[in-house]
Amino acid sequence: MSDSILIKKSPNDSRQYQYLTLDNQLQVLLVEDMNAEQAAASIAVNVGHFDDPIERPGMAHFLEHMLFLGTEKYPAAEEYHQFINQFGGNHNAWTGTEHTNFFYSINPDVLEPSLDRFSQFFIAPSFDIDLVDRERHAIESEFSLKLKDDVRRSYQVLKESVNQQHPFSKFSVGNLTTLAGEQQQLKDEVLNFYQQHYSANLMRLCIVAPVALDKLAQLAQQYFGAIVNRQITKQYPNVPLLAAPQLTQQINIIPLKTQQRLTISFNLPNIDQFYQNKPLTYLSHILGNESNGSLLANLKELQLADQLSAGGGVSGYNFKNYSISIHLTDEGWQQVDLVIQLTFEFLALIKQQGIEAWRYDERANLLKLAFKYQEKINPQDLASHLSINMHHYPMSDVLYGDYRMDGLLHEQTQALLDLMNVDNMRLELVGKKQELAHPQQAAWYDTPYSISAIEPERLAQWRNLTPRAELQLSAPNPFIISDAEVFEESSDSAIPQIATEGAGYRIWHKKDDTFNVPKGHIYLSIDSIQASQTPKHAALTRLYVEILLDYLVEYTYQAEVAGLGYNIYPHQGGITLHLSGFTGKQEQLLELIISKARLRDFSQERFDLIKKQLLESWHNQKQAKPISQLFTSLTVTLQKSNYEPEKLAALLAESTLADLYQHIDEFYQAIHVEGLLYGNYPRKEAARFGKNLQQLLSIVSQPSDEAKRELINLAGYGSLLRDIQVEHQDSAIIVYYQAQQANSKQMALYALLNHTMSSTFYHELRTEKQLGYMVGTGYLPLNRHPGMIFYIQSPTASPLQLLKAIDEFIADFTYALLQITDQQWLTTKQGLVQQLLERDTNLKASSQRFWGSIGNKDYQFNQRELVASHIESLERADLIKLTMQKMRPSQPDRLILTSTGVEHRNEPSIPSSKYIDDITQFKADAAKFLL
Repeated sequence: MSDSILIKKSPNDSRQYQYLTLDNQLQVLLVEDMNAEQAAASIAVNVGHFDDPIERPGMAHFLEHMLFLGTEKYPAAEEYHQFINQFGGNHNAWTGTEHTNFFYSINPDVLEPSLDRFSQFFIAPSFDIDLVDRERHAIESEFSLKLKDDVRRSYQVLKESVNQQHPFSKFSVGNLTTLAGEQQQLKDEVLNFYQQHYSANLMRLCIVAPVALDKLAQLAQQYFGAIVNRQITKQYPNVPLLAAPQLTQQINIIPLKTQQRLTISFNLPNIDQFYQNKPLTYLSHILGNESNGSLLANLKELQLADQLSAGGGVSGYNFKNYSISIHLTDEGWQQVDLVIQLTFEFLALIKQQGIEAWRYDERANLLKLAFKYQEKINPQDLASHLSINMHHYPMSDVLYGDYRMDGLLHEQTQALLDLMNVDNMRLELVGKKQELAHPQQAAWYDTPYSISAIEPERLAQWRNLTPRAELQLSAPNPFIISDAEVFEESSDSAIPQIATEGAGYRIWHKKDDTFNVPKGHIYLSIDSIQASQTPKHAALTRLYVEILLDYLVEYTYQAEVAGLGYNIYPHQGGITLHLSGFTGKQEQLLELIISKARLRDFSQERFDLIKKQLLESWHNQKQAKPISQLFTSLTVTLQKSNYEPEKLAALLAESTLADLYQHIDEFYQAIHVEGLLYGNYPRKEAARFGKNLQQLLSIVSQPSDEAKRELINLAGYGSLLRDIQVEHQDSAIIVYYQAQQANSKQMALYALLNHTMSSTFYHELRTEKQLGYMVGTGYLPLNRHPGMIFYIQSPTASPLQLLKAIDEFIADFTYALLQITDQQWLTTKQGLVQQLLERDTNLKASSQRFWGSIGNKDYQFNQRELVASHIESLERADLIKLTMQKMRPSQPDRLILTSTGVEHRNEPSIPSSKYIDDITQFKADAAKFLL
């Protein structure tokens, strides 16, 4: 049963691995991780929508759904979901082109019964006929959810434009139309599909747990050995994704959102065979370069484009559709042929000069360091990732395959580069500013598009080009290091300590000695009273962040490539700078960013372009799915310094470069800085960092207090209603309840109430009542204040019907809570406590937790322990009292956000005397909590 294969792992990986093949030919990877606080399992099946019957698009996806709804051994449809939730875990699945992946996590002490339930999916699913109709409506809701998603809409055009004999052309999601028919007929078909395609020899199982390998091997055999091996072999048709008629075509697509994108794609073979050397990774490294002389730098200089990515595109068993995607400016849209010409000139330059070992070694060295100092991911993500990797790599490389670059093979690389030619190309142009000749409508999503052959004279102008002098390959990257050093100094505290503070600043520090990687995270929060005092201030702050990020690219790109990441983002009181990655040259990057941050050196052209992009982004939010727009409106409604995208856009539209410069000056007149250094930083380095920061602040700014974070207090309002206009066929609702105190006991109450309700709410309103695909509850603290939300997006019910369903659920919940046993109650609490107290798996997770604590003024860094302690002492009566007092009165204090779908606009609306029609006035008048 066991196979003696040496699996190459990172020197930083303390886990133990064992590969075995069961008698039924199920391949299994066992991972013993004694430091893990959760267990996880995943099965990846070599079955996807490529296997769908021609007459039943979406069958593989439908089967994935049906497997969750009961087995012969555990027939209750909700049993698996409730079991996983009760014991502190979560689960999910997805269906792709050639694989379907099922995965979950759970508390380790119930690993064995969880494996029993999970394995039954693949041994004896019940396919209850009474659930067939219900679940195809769930598929319809999932399909409906993405009807206005431009990515999905363009994807369908791609499917219609490839070789229709290739399985990629099939509609993958499914809906009520493709899954129509009598329930018995559909049940028989899904059972037949299951028996034809689900076989042990096509499955890969991974189990991760703090359990010894020999015990895991026993569990794998005990619970998965009964999966039937039908000895199925995969035989996808040997037809090309793109035959000759589909090449040298241009596809024009009109999206819903405002965008202008050109994609140049090349028809390549399957790339799995190249994983040891990764020639496409190397070529993407060169094509995607953004430093001076690069393709993108030249496109920017000519004001033709502002973003470029290389290496995307769909891939499968016999194809790789390699894509170069370029975000065009207005000028680039007008001169798209010049953009294409520059791309082929740069490809010609790579062919002439780019295939060099030192360039390859730069990229390979980055992956070498990433593997050497690999950080852990959570058990569920690891199990899912490895079960998929088992289908793509030899078992010896199941961990290393993603990182392996054994050396530059000139012939192999040249052969792939030669395929990036004009006659092996297709163009896709996505934008609203176009008229389509001979327009078509894509099936299912009604995407307007057209396809035409590229004229011979256009093709001719892109052949045999000589690269212009402005195009240059990058010089050696000065930020790349051959190796990194972990400082041996031990941490003198379990939590961050103040390294230095003074008027207007405070810097925290903690030396990591848990993960032992030469990496670190630096956070700097810069508060200014001018940041978001008014909507115009907020709009200008956001513009400042966007234009600064754009401005920095030229100076920082090579640092980012070398593993020195950074981000700048706005918050309610100012902006935050976050640096991450290897610590060797991090301070050099930080000094560069800070030195550039206050310069008034933005060109009018870049100002106009970034402003236009930001305005488009805000306007495009009106095309987001309804539930997403309601979540945006929730924070806008409740946080004083958060504003509607439309309002920000209106105020930014009239702003000038001079306005921005004035805003930057005012922003930095008086600031407060809070920072954290966490990772591979000795304490003396943190103190020196603080001193340098103090000197810098004394030159550029006056010290200030922290900016206020104000939250609307909903007490005394009753049911507040706000309706958001969204052009979508679905309706949506969010109902939010707010605690009146921001203490650990209230946090415990609301968190436990959500944990106790979530599984039942999902089952009753999504699975049983079929109200929609996006259905759930959530514990939602805003500005430290606990809160709870209920949310639904529905193609079938109006907001009034959704609110009634939520209120009925809350009304019945007290009874349901009384029905559970004492042991179930104890287990539910323990599951949440274990989730709260789960140890961080990597440096990033720890840094985020510590930084979050600082932001919440949890300066003892023990809030989660306090909350966990309160949860352990709570009784069912406490939750019943909370629901009766906060949620069951005739007019409870709550905020109801709705959007009414096109299908429901003639139905009765929610009655309310507390309607928010002027959000500005409401926020000005409302009482507020201060953080």
